[in-house]
Amino acid sequence: MNPVAFTLRFEAGTLLLDGAAQTDSLPAVWQWDERVRRYRAPALSYRQVVIELVRQKIPHTDEARQYLEFDFPPKLITEPRPYQQEAIAAWQQTGKRGVIVLPTGAGKSLVAQMAIEHCQRQTLVVVPTIDLMNQWYDLMLTAFSAEIGLIGGGYFEIGAITITTYASAFRFMERLGNRFGLLVFDECHHLPGSVHRYAAELAIAPFRLGLTATPERADGGEELLEPLIGPTVYRREAQELAGDYLADYSVVRVRVQLSDEERQAYKRQRSVYREFIQQQGLRMYGPQGWQQFVFASARSQAGRRAMLAYRASKRIAFGTEAKLRVLAELLARHRHERTLIFTADNESVYRISEQFLIPALTHETPIKERRAWLEAFNRGEVLALATSKVLNEGVNIPAASVAIVLSGSGSAREHIQRLGRILRKQPDKEAVLYEIVTGETTEEHTSQRRSNAGQFQDVREQAPHWPHWSDEDADG
Repeated sequence: MNPVAFTLRFEAGTLLLDGAAQTDSLPAVWQWDERVRRYRAPALSYRQVVIELVRQKIPHTDEARQYLEFDFPPKLITEPRPYQQEAIAAWQQTGKRGVIVLPTGAGKSLVAQMAIEHCQRQTLVVVPTIDLMNQWYDLMLTAFSAEIGLIGGGYFEIGAITITTYASAFRFMERLGNRFGLLVFDECHHLPGSVHRYAAELAIAPFRLGLTATPERADGGEELLEPLIGPTVYRREAQELAGDYLADYSVVRVRVQLSDEERQAYKRQRSVYREFIQQQGLRMYGPQGWQQFVFASARSQAGRRAMLAYRASKRIAFGTEAKLRVLAELLARHRHERTLIFTADNESVYRISEQFLIPALTHETPIKERRAWLEAFNRGEVLALATSKVLNEGVNIPAASVAIVLSGSGSAREHIQRLGRILRKQPDKEAVLYEIVTGETTEEHTSQRRSNAGQFQDVREQAPHWPHWSDEDADG
């Protein structure tokens, strides 16, 4: 090994090693870059690199690290719950790297505050949306006597603690990847996305914390969380905390039937779709099967008819009048409780909004209008909101106690997120999630897929026999 002291530098999301010759024997993480005639390594490997240099007693200068150390005295002393203490202890035991899985409403933000206090390093908190970025900014301002920065939404301010979005982190991490010693990834299931993962790969931060209620992804990408953040070090499910720390809850599945006219229309559309699938020899299993169908449907007129038929069958199953009749009865039953209505598409949201005079919140709703409706909901001035996906995560609506899922994807994560919106603990609160499913359609299979998660086991109960439901309408 070359006796000359090495210098470790950060450059554009990578590490460079000055002073090393191509003939030097270095760990496999280092690759010779002929363009600059230096060894280069991913920024993500910074911790491993430094540990190895110290272990081998190799003289070196660390110019890569540009983050500062801080004392983060909290403004308010909050007594953590036992499971929050257990989670942080488990994270510390794995070298302050890893993922903590806790249900929505269980206090993941306090876990993050505890991690920041323990690390005492300049910190970057990465979140999926601007709304969440603003929430975390307000939280950090009230939690710590420290300079709080923002990157995103028109701001570019770096503080002792900085809040940003996944999109902004990806955009700027090549420049800022050596400015933070701790990375906190909120809703970290977003991280394995095609570009979001660069927010972790291009940073040197030796300490990393991932927070989520639902790490699993349809594409299996959760396997990337361990190399990017660390292993899952602690996990608790909603039913484990219900009663003591979260609201008690039940899940009620209501099965409705298509009318004769809807049934005939549904069968016609499914027949067109299935005929095309059989002719093409497609096997519709998982995301890959769907992608094959999309590609095949774009190559012929028959394929386009099959895609239109598929979408029409979905609209029939999702939008049957029977679901709206059940919705009317549920709204009447829970007329004094704050209720969230979830659908799979915006068209259904607007239909519900018009028919029941309920505010609609979609991605098309302006941010200020969305915030105004949420504030009115929290104050009790509005008792119901209809939405497709924008309330799945990142909103603070503690008074919500009823969720009505009229339609959705087969994603267990989406279903868990919707359940999480009603689990905030409040005095005498008993939460209930209704899942309205159209019988004898593909929606039954979709419902089964999304209900396989642990949060929906051992909490399911038979739907009550309300006036307009027959015995076969209630399927527990």
